Amino acid sequence: MVKIAERLKALRKEKRMRQSDVANLLGIGVRTYQYYEGDEHRPDYEMLIKLADLFDVSTDYLLGRSQERLVETRGRADT
Repeated sequence: MVKIAERLKALRKEKRMRQSDVANLLGIGVRTYQYYEGDEHRPDYEMLIKLADLFDVSTDYLLGRSQERLVETRGRADT
């Protein structure tokens, strides 16, 4: 199973961002983000959602539970 750390690093590089760029956008310290990419710490569920939103992927993709980047949202009503 793919680790979240691997997915985060790959997604960040795809967007040509530095770790500090991601950390600033998330409102966290650079070292905190480095821990996520280094697989030393795992984000809580709120941060996981922020990361998924930032990289435009599903949380299942980040967690390695799916190879599909986005989940189809049929019938979802945005309020």
